[in-house]
Amino acid sequence: MGLDELSKRYLPAIEEELHRIVDPAFAPETWELHRMMAYHLGWEGKNAGREAQGKRIRPLLVLLCAGAVPPPIPAPAEEMAWKKALPAAASVELLHNFSLIHDDIQDNSPLRRGRPTVWMEWGIPQAINAGDTMFSLAQLAMLDLGQTVDRATALLANRWLNQTCLALTGGQYLDLSYESQPVISLDAYWPMISGKTAALLSTCARLGALIAGAGEELQEKFKDFGYYLGLAFQAQDDLLGIWGASEQLGKSITSDLVSGKKSLPVLYGLEQKGAFARRWLAGPIPSDEVEDVALLLENEGARQYTLDIVNRYTHKSLTDLDQALPSPNENGKALVELAAMLLNRQS
Repeated sequence: MGLDELSKRYLPAIEEELHRIVDPAFAPETWELHRMMAYHLGWEGKNAGREAQGKRIRPLLVLLCAGAVPPPIPAPAEEMAWKKALPAAASVELLHNFSLIHDDIQDNSPLRRGRPTVWMEWGIPQAINAGDTMFSLAQLAMLDLGQTVDRATALLANRWLNQTCLALTGGQYLDLSYESQPVISLDAYWPMISGKTAALLSTCARLGALIAGAGEELQEKFKDFGYYLGLAFQAQDDLLGIWGASEQLGKSITSDLVSGKKSLPVLYGLEQKGAFARRWLAGPIPSDEVEDVALLLENEGARQYTLDIVNRYTHKSLTDLDQALPSPNENGKALVELAAMLLNRQS
């Protein structure tokens, strides 16, 4: 059974768990707030459905990692680790979506998953409320883990969730603060994406291993697998943010150059101190100049450099997974498929 078949088992369970957390949380007088949740999660509104919901990568990662850890003894179907991990899976997806709602506001992004963002539909003040609500629901979902695992495990999982929240917001702070600085070093890039992207993927993998009963050493291997997968994923996203197609990503891609974002190709280009750096330092880049500036970057090697980074951290991630699972079961093999799916998006 590969990733496709396991996804057919896990994704409906993830949606059911998300509904279990989200739907009862609203009174009649706040039902419009529920509509905002349902819209952002892809359940309601124009073009609702699988594409609007996103791929649910983070909760899927939790369940696959939980299922990949060999159980000490064969467990009955109702006690399988992936089922115990469902509250954590819902929690990380809600946390991720909280960050997306706020990121869209901060980045002035009009599209998310091919549809208008929440702030475009309801305005910035109410979108902030929606993001805060999603954050609170993520906390409540993780507390429900106490119903499926022992208290010490649930407490540790909640600690990791909140440590990840700090990393996420710290990474976003750096991302926004870098926009006002004409030049930063390549070294400054890594703390930013470690917080923005790698922290949550790392926690997802670690949570799955924890809930399945893995020892600390094995948990660390899963943590590293998710962390380096996150670094590779963000570098690939930076690549697509300049050389991808908007219809592939479901969101605007020109803002990386137009808004002055310090993505990996940009920072590499600045360190070359060539034509790209001179144009960057000359002032803001308008939309009609993006294609020419992107070509400058490519000619100076930024595209190839970024591809090399993607390949380096992909290899590191899969090496850690191989060390964690020398004889992988179907879930372990599906994790390799998942990594390939995430990192083989076309630029």
